[in-house]
Amino acid sequence: MKPWPYPLWLAHRGAGKLAPENTLAAFRVGAGFGFRAFECDVKLSRDGEAFLLHDDTLERTTGGRGSPAGIDWADLATLDAGGWHSPPFAAEPLPRFAQIAAFCQANACMLNVEIKPCPGEEARTGTAVAHAAARLWAGALPPLLSSFKPEALAAARDAEPGLPRALLLDSLWEGWPEAAEALGVVAVITNWRWMDRALIQRLHAHGWRAMVYTVNDAAVAERLIADGIDGIITDAVDTLGPAAGRQPR
Repeated sequence: MKPWPYPLWLAHRGAGKLAPENTLAAFRVGAGFGFRAFECDVKLSRDGEAFLLHDDTLERTTGGRGSPAGIDWADLATLDAGGWHSPPFAAEPLPRFAQIAAFCQANACMLNVEIKPCPGEEARTGTAVAHAAARLWAGALPPLLSSFKPEALAAARDAEPGLPRALLLDSLWEGWPEAAEALGVVAVITNWRWMDRALIQRLHAHGWRAMVYTVNDAAVAERLIADGIDGIITDAVDTLGPAAGRQPR
């Protein structure tokens, strides 16, 4: 397999559930627990700004309403993306992808960027996020681009073929190995419930790294580490990973 530059432990959406997900505040909290690799979700505003948000609508984690795909960045930038979590994070804004890139590079952190398109925006989002990543990390070790949406990952591949990619799987659907091959991935990231020693060995035999989300139980993590896992995404940033003495490799 090709050399693997990414740490074993990645903080989910910045800091798991200890801070408002997909915000700069969350990245600061995660870094405070020793994490040097993060996972986040990136999508596009109506006018093409790449920014961090998980859901297809704004209601759960911001003060906005509706789909961000129909709203310009200037309006999205005014939303409170922290108050829903707890009062200390009130008025925390949605971050632009460029801000996360600057934070990661200033702190020598790696990033797994989940391309998270709103419905119907798969190709547009994959293309834009890949171009942005290539520009923002020019001359630096690039982030890992991943997606549950093969269409988005294919668009990223076509836009910036030199960037590393990973296929995300919530189930082992029929044809996923062929899809991973066609997408030219370097890794496959599954729900941890699907990952075992046999699958890790199968992935490694193809030259692919094996990663999992979202592991919050120490016993599960220890099993996966013993089985040869290459990356673990966790919400438990205060009890697993660097916080538990398991230094990223």
